[in-house]
Amino acid sequence: MTELLIIKPSSLGDIVHALQVATSLKAQCKDLRISWIARDIFAPLVQASVAVDQVFVFERKGGTKGFLRMMREVRNTKFDYVFDMQGLLRTGLMASRAMAKQVIGRTDCRELSGVFYDEKVPLPPGGRRSHAVDILLQFCPVLGAKPELRGKVKFREVDKLKPGFPDDGDKLPPIVIFPDSRRAEKKWGGFLLLTQLLLRTNRRRRVIWAGNAYIPDKGNLPADRFLNLTGNTGLVALPALIQSADWVISNDSGPMHLAAALGVKTMGIFGPTDPRLYGPYPLTSPTNVVVQAPAGNLKMLQAKEVYARLQLADKRLTK
Repeated sequence: MTELLIIKPSSLGDIVHALQVATSLKAQCKDLRISWIARDIFAPLVQASVAVDQVFVFERKGGTKGFLRMMREVRNTKFDYVFDMQGLLRTGLMASRAMAKQVIGRTDCRELSGVFYDEKVPLPPGGRRSHAVDILLQFCPVLGAKPELRGKVKFREVDKLKPGFPDDGDKLPPIVIFPDSRRAEKKWGGFLLLTQLLLRTNRRRRVIWAGNAYIPDKGNLPADRFLNLTGNTGLVALPALIQSADWVISNDSGPMHLAAALGVKTMGIFGPTDPRLYGPYPLTSPTNVVVQAPAGNLKMLQAKEVYARLQLADKRLTK
């Protein structure tokens, strides 16, 4: 049995990327046991992943005592490898304190974390301008695996949202929209207009807004075909909710990456960030669509343009 510890405490999108790599490692490597250090707010999702066998919870606000308590738990296991997929000083310290034969880190690590590694994995052919998933896939050859995605990302059914729509078999699976983002410049303001377009042009269409922060919808949408779950969407409920969707439409955010990882049709709305580096992966998949705002300014992106792109993508996929 090969014991591997992955250190990737945050954020949601980064953790999803690392889960894609962990899934590929489990698919390619026999007798591999994966443990993980995850921040407390993201730990439930990692615990629900079928690729992960054990999770150590990092309490971000736990201070020195919380850090040392977690590391005592980590040191109860003797690992063959530690993969620091975050590459920061804090995660480098975690890696150095683990009981491991080899500590492997990123070539593009920061904050002097590289001093704690026995080895650094190379960057992909595209260098630092590579997609985040491609960078993490370079850990695979350490275990004799190919640097490519294998297997499907799956989660144990821990929690399941039950949208309160009337039971009407004539309706289409819902479009799930995530209108929030951690950074203001990545947050598009056209989701309300887009939702109105979707519901007005197709009476069979249903739309759900989701996310951990409440976003008001102004209450002028049909209650039988629209549901606002923002501020009331638990993290472990996300996989089931996303998998119930016809499409997921989202800003550049963690839920967008999760939808792509689960193989659900995904449309990512991008402003200043580069979709070549952070878009829904794999970028070449016909079910992953990117809409880039003009000049990277989301204020210049109109809802009718996003709607037209969605209609075009939907038509292409249903041929």
